[in-house]
Amino acid sequence: MGASIPNAMATQHTMASTPSFVDWSTIAPRAIAPGVTIRVFSSAQLMLSLVEMAAGSVIPPHQHPHEQMGLWLEGEATARIGDQVRHVQPGESYYIPGNVQHTFTVGSAGARALDVFNPPREDYL
Repeated sequence: MGASIPNAMATQHTMASTPSFVDWSTIAPRAIAPGVTIRVFSSAQLMLSLVEMAAGSVIPPHQHPHEQMGLWLEGEATARIGDQVRHVQPGESYYIPGNVQHTFTVGSAGARALDVFNPPREDYL
């Protein structure tokens, strides 16, 4: 990859193997739940997932072996990570160890978050 990623609109993710920049608008969104889409930018060891969530949408309870960290960008939600429940809002971050069940229920304005996974989630590639 060069300095930018041209003509990537047809892809649902972008894989980087050399120093790169990404324009998120060139990555096609992929639905992962009703009202929830992701755009993925990944390397062999690290993955970013830009998550866009419609008002009232729910990311159902799930778990995966990957470590996950996130930055809540817009909107609000109720998050359950393991036994902890918290109202999340812009500027807050979270950490989800591998194999810990988690879910998010989005508020009335919709939301956006940026998730980071290590290693990359194969099911998102």
